[in-house]
Amino acid sequence: MRYGAIAGGVVGIGLSIWLLESYGFARVFEVCAGAGWFGILALIAFHPLQMLASALAWRTITGPAGRLVGLPRYCVVRFIREAVNNLLPVAQVGGEVVAARLLCRQGLKPAPAVAGTIADLTLEIASQILFTALGLLLLMHSAGGGGVAHQVMLGLGVAVAAVACLIAALWLGFAGLMEPAVLRIGRRVGFTRRREIEGLNEAIRACFRKPRRVIAATLWHLISWLLGGIEVCLALHFLNNDITLVDGLIIESIGQALKTLGFAVPGALGIQEGGYIVIGRVFELSPEVAIAVSLLKRVREAALGIPALVYWRHGEHAAAVRAASSAEILP
Repeated sequence: MRYGAIAGGVVGIGLSIWLLESYGFARVFEVCAGAGWFGILALIAFHPLQMLASALAWRTITGPAGRLVGLPRYCVVRFIREAVNNLLPVAQVGGEVVAARLLCRQGLKPAPAVAGTIADLTLEIASQILFTALGLLLLMHSAGGGGVAHQVMLGLGVAVAAVACLIAALWLGFAGLMEPAVLRIGRRVGFTRRREIEGLNEAIRACFRKPRRVIAATLWHLISWLLGGIEVCLALHFLNNDITLVDGLIIESIGQALKTLGFAVPGALGIQEGGYIVIGRVFELSPEVAIAVSLLKRVREAALGIPALVYWRHGEHAAAVRAASSAEILP
């Protein structure tokens, strides 16, 4: 844990407590309880569809090297990647570092594993921008927009410019400048020598060299975001607040955009809840219901993420034992 992660965690916990206290702990948890065990289990069972779409996007953009690892393995690593980002005290990119290491253990060389993960994260952000833009268009058409729409639109413009610059930089070969930083991070997760990531610059450019591959991966990510909108509809259904699919897509797209702004806060604690409160008001959802939707998502994250983290740590321990045994055998 770095000081930044600690500070972000303190801010997130403080904001979460303040929101729950403001709207009443008892009232919020009473609303959550209305979903029942069946509602919670339904949300847990639905989420793997999103993970499948995200894994397909990741494997697609990695290119031919990605086919060396089966889709089921990509799905498992995607679960671990999400669990690290959501449940551990790291900024919301720590899971990508862990994921690249795990792909190497599945047979990928470090350069394509890191390159594919960087490219996938870039396209995930780009697809989120498209999803947010769709949500804004639907919001302005159905609810007239208002202050929320204009604020998100301003942030969206900045995000579009930033992602466009990032993709252009990766395409032009500026990824070579990233290698020292990747190596510094890599030393903490097993990439101890520079030659282990040789060719990273070219590997990243190769990910973006095939337009069809880029489009296909972006579409898979977009499908994953759209499934998130359906998840919101399911959550509100079990909370006895049925909404249309269009409204669910709007709430999820704007809520996730606001959550992304809090990327420095581990798990976006408090940020996610605040985002749902802001957009929920447009659809006359009470703050208690908006917070309940976020808490149901967090229950789902824990239910799927904790086993993923346990599986990951078990694998790390087993790998360490094998490495120690090999060292003892060698003369």
